[in-house]
Formats: sequence, structure tokens, C-alpha cells
Amino acid sequence: MALVVFNQKGGVGKSTIACNLAAISAAQGLRTLLIDLDQQGNSTHYLLGAQAAADQPSVASFFDQTLGFSFNPLPAAHFVLATPYEGLDVMAASERLDELQTKLESRHKIYKLREALQQLADSYDRIYIDTPPALNFYTRSALMGASGCLIPFDCDDFSRQALYTLLANVQEIRADHNPALEIKGIVVNQFQPRANLPQRLVQELIDEGLPVLQPYLPASVKVRESHQLSRPMVHLDPKHKLTQALLALHDRLG
Repeated sequence: MALVVFNQKGGVGKSTIACNLAAISAAQGLRTLLIDLDQQGNSTHYLLGAQAAADQPSVASFFDQTLGFSFNPLPAAHFVLATPYEGLDVMAASERLDELQTKLESRHKIYKLREALQQLADSYDRIYIDTPPALNFYTRSALMGASGCLIPFDCDDFSRQALYTLLANVQEIRADHNPALEIKGIVVNQFQPRANLPQRLVQELIDEGLPVLQPYLPASVKVRESHQLSRPMVHLDPKHKLTQALLALHDRLG
């Protein structure tokens, strides 16, 4: 199963959700890969910490080789790195993703990531894909190759307004390029149950029939410590309320 974590709005917790679900999958004995398509590299640094380096193999290296001709291209697995966590690998981001995008678009390389996912399917039980906050070449590539999409939602009215356009875009890609793509659901992030606005916004989404997933992920300052230490919550504090919510969400996804 390959899951894309995507929202066109930044700051909604894409990297946090992708990395923590990946860490849980690996901790439960599943062979797991995270692919970081965001040039900011937040997921890469979250999982690799001090091991992250500019000269390491990356997803940019993979895309770069598709621009040349070779009788023996390197397999996608060549660009995968081990993390400090058993069973969890990463295909790291790179700042070079930005400069490569125009070249990849002009050379019609939109299906290369799908080919890579097909190669990697035998090696991994779960693949999570962290995307940039834009429906650009990399996000479209991921949606065209994945089996599912998770949409983080941060209980903000602007995020809600953008949600409808996002859902329409995903459905269009599904109809035109990837009929196997399934919207797994909307992940409510940074939820504050005692505040009126988050409760109202989430209830309105449910009333509209949108696929809102339970449980909601609670707001927590602990996640900042998790980022700083490059330790996903399941390793930092297994009993924390956010960890427990992430575990329940992971189980919900199957």
C-alpha cells in the first residue's frame, strides 16, 4: 500500500503525520518506506536527524537519472537510505527537486515515480509519500502512482475552503490517471476539543458527508520535542495521548 499525505495548504502537519504513521508501521513489523518529495526536507530530517546530508542519495537523484538515457538505470532501491529505526527506510528529499521540476515536466516524466513504486512494492509492505504544499509535478506524480491519499486538516477556516478544491483535484487525477487511487480520509490535526471553532468545523465536514477519520489528533507541544530530537512519537513517548491517537489512526487505515 502506497499512501500520499497531501494538502495544498502548508503547516497542516503533513510531514508529522507521514513520519509518525511510517514509524508505527515499522514498529509493528511492517517493511516501511517514506518518500520525501518536499524540497524543504522536513520528513528527511525528522527520520534521519544528524545523518541527513546534502550529498546522500535522494529522490532528486532518482528523478535526475530519468532525464538521461541509460541501458542500465539504477533501480529505485539504490536511492533508499536506512533510518535509525528498524524496518524504516527513507528516500530523502533534496533542494535540487526545485531545479529539476521544469526539466521533468518538459520531458514528460510524470509516470516515473509510479514505475519506482511498482519496483519497490515487493520490498515494502507500506510506503508513505510526503508531498510539497502544492499540486505540482511531484504531488501529481505521487497521486498517479499511489493507492491511497490522506488529507490533513488543521481546523482552520482557510484550510476548510481549500479542502473542496483539493478533493476535486484528487478526484480528477483518479478519473483521468489512476482509477485505483482512494481517498482514505481527512485527518483532523491539532484538534482542541474544548474550543468551539474546531468542533464546529469538523462537524460541518461530517454533516456534508466528507470522509473524516477518527480519532482526531490532539494538539500537543510534545510533537515539537519529537521534531527537535528526530524521534517519532512512538519511540519518544509511546503512552502519550498523541501517540495513542496516531496508533488508533494507523489501525483504522488497516
